[in-house]
Amino acid sequence: MAAGEAAGRGVVRVTLRHEGRLNAMSRAMWRQLRTVFQDIQRSDGVRCVLIEGAGEAFCAGGDISEYPAFRFDPAQLRDFHESDVWGGLAAMLDCDVPIVARIAGACMGAGVEIASCCDIRIAAAGARFGAPIAKLGFPMAPREAALVAGAVGDVTARQMLLEAATFSAAEMAQRGFLSRVVDTEQLDAQALGTALRIAALAPGAARLNKQTLRAIRKNVPLAPDQQAQAASDLIANNALADPYAYADSAEHREGINAFLAKRAPVF
Repeated sequence: MAAGEAAGRGVVRVTLRHEGRLNAMSRAMWRQLRTVFQDIQRSDGVRCVLIEGAGEAFCAGGDISEYPAFRFDPAQLRDFHESDVWGGLAAMLDCDVPIVARIAGACMGAGVEIASCCDIRIAAAGARFGAPIAKLGFPMAPREAALVAGAVGDVTARQMLLEAATFSAAEMAQRGFLSRVVDTEQLDAQALGTALRIAALAPGAARLNKQTLRAIRKNVPLAPDQQAQAASDLIANNALADPYAYADSAEHREGINAFLAKRAPVF
């Protein structure tokens, strides 16, 4: 992951980079994402963040090649989602600097989660969206599911998670997830132009607007902040079963092992 690259006056470019894996998020990348956005939050000179994926994809999901090392143990699985993944996403959600997402190619799973933390999402016409982890034999973690449902809408989230459905950029724009869809050759100019326009405006006002919108969302059904906290409360109060108890299940192992073996899973 490349971070802190200046892209113009007051604009910082954050690039998701994992060569050969369509920028799939590794554990190290999640931790770096947290550090990057915590640093941005503390910086007085950053007026807008432009987040993108290197090459032809935004982010194809998680780095599944790492999964056998920790996913089959409930404690390690919980630490991965609650510390690594949510740590990165929470740092984005808590960031008062406006975030513009430049989305090209695959935006799947972790990519949708990261995009859900952004204020403005601009996608190339050929971008694809989804979270087909049902094919891998595991669910989306509660706070991550709450975040995605709040951003894409309940109907779309259910299709992504239950049907393993994927959607075009045009469909996601119609469903309210994307700010706009542009031709691929226009994506760079449109995304950077948006970030520069934001950076040219009053930075203090932008930070206050984000703080206000964050506070308002807490009182709106399906808001990411509210739903994420509600999910945590359900688990803490034992009203929801341990969401990581499936770690050593046969279908969890089968889904991941089948993917790594490049064969169809048998559930």
